[in-house]
Amino acid sequence: MSHYYSEEPDVPLRTKTIEVCLRGHCFRFITASGVFSFGKLDRGTELLIGSMILEGNWRVLDLGCGYGAIGIVASRFVDHVIMADVNRRAVSIARKNLKINGVRNAEVRWGSLYEPVKGEKFDSIITNPPVHAGKESLREIVINAPRHLNDGGLLQLVIKTKQGARLIRSLMEATFSEVRELAKGSGYRVYAGIA
Repeated sequence: MSHYYSEEPDVPLRTKTIEVCLRGHCFRFITASGVFSFGKLDRGTELLIGSMILEGNWRVLDLGCGYGAIGIVASRFVDHVIMADVNRRAVSIARKNLKINGVRNAEVRWGSLYEPVKGEKFDSIITNPPVHAGKESLREIVINAPRHLNDGGLLQLVIKTKQGARLIRSLMEATFSEVRELAKGSGYRVYAGIA
């Protein structure tokens, strides 16, 4: 059985378009079966988008971008966004969503975790990590983030309070000089680790 973090989802392709307004902008997103959060914007992602720190001249990585909500919203506030996902269907849908929303300062790449951005650095890595992919994936996202962050760069992520918030917080505290809780609500917490 495949999951949204599989390279090739084995569920038949169905799509549903949603419209959402976030941070003062309205967006249209195609969502797809076999891609995280089909038919809706999940509450964790919404909390992360509402609280993520963004600066105008930043280069941002949306890691595990799914259909692209985080990266597309971020593109309205920063210079450049790279969106990456291991799920080929997610990459295809995210590219369509860039076009639908008229985004010209972002690109979507295929690959697992940090593979598509080897040797590149960002001012922020933003992710709603694939909790169901297991603790090892979460660990890799956190401990390898500093290699891809400029000095003072941020890893910003959302996690379900009951699905690993304590583990993520302790991993981040062991990896970053400072960890802040940016938001909490609806059973989620948003953390920022400062490199």
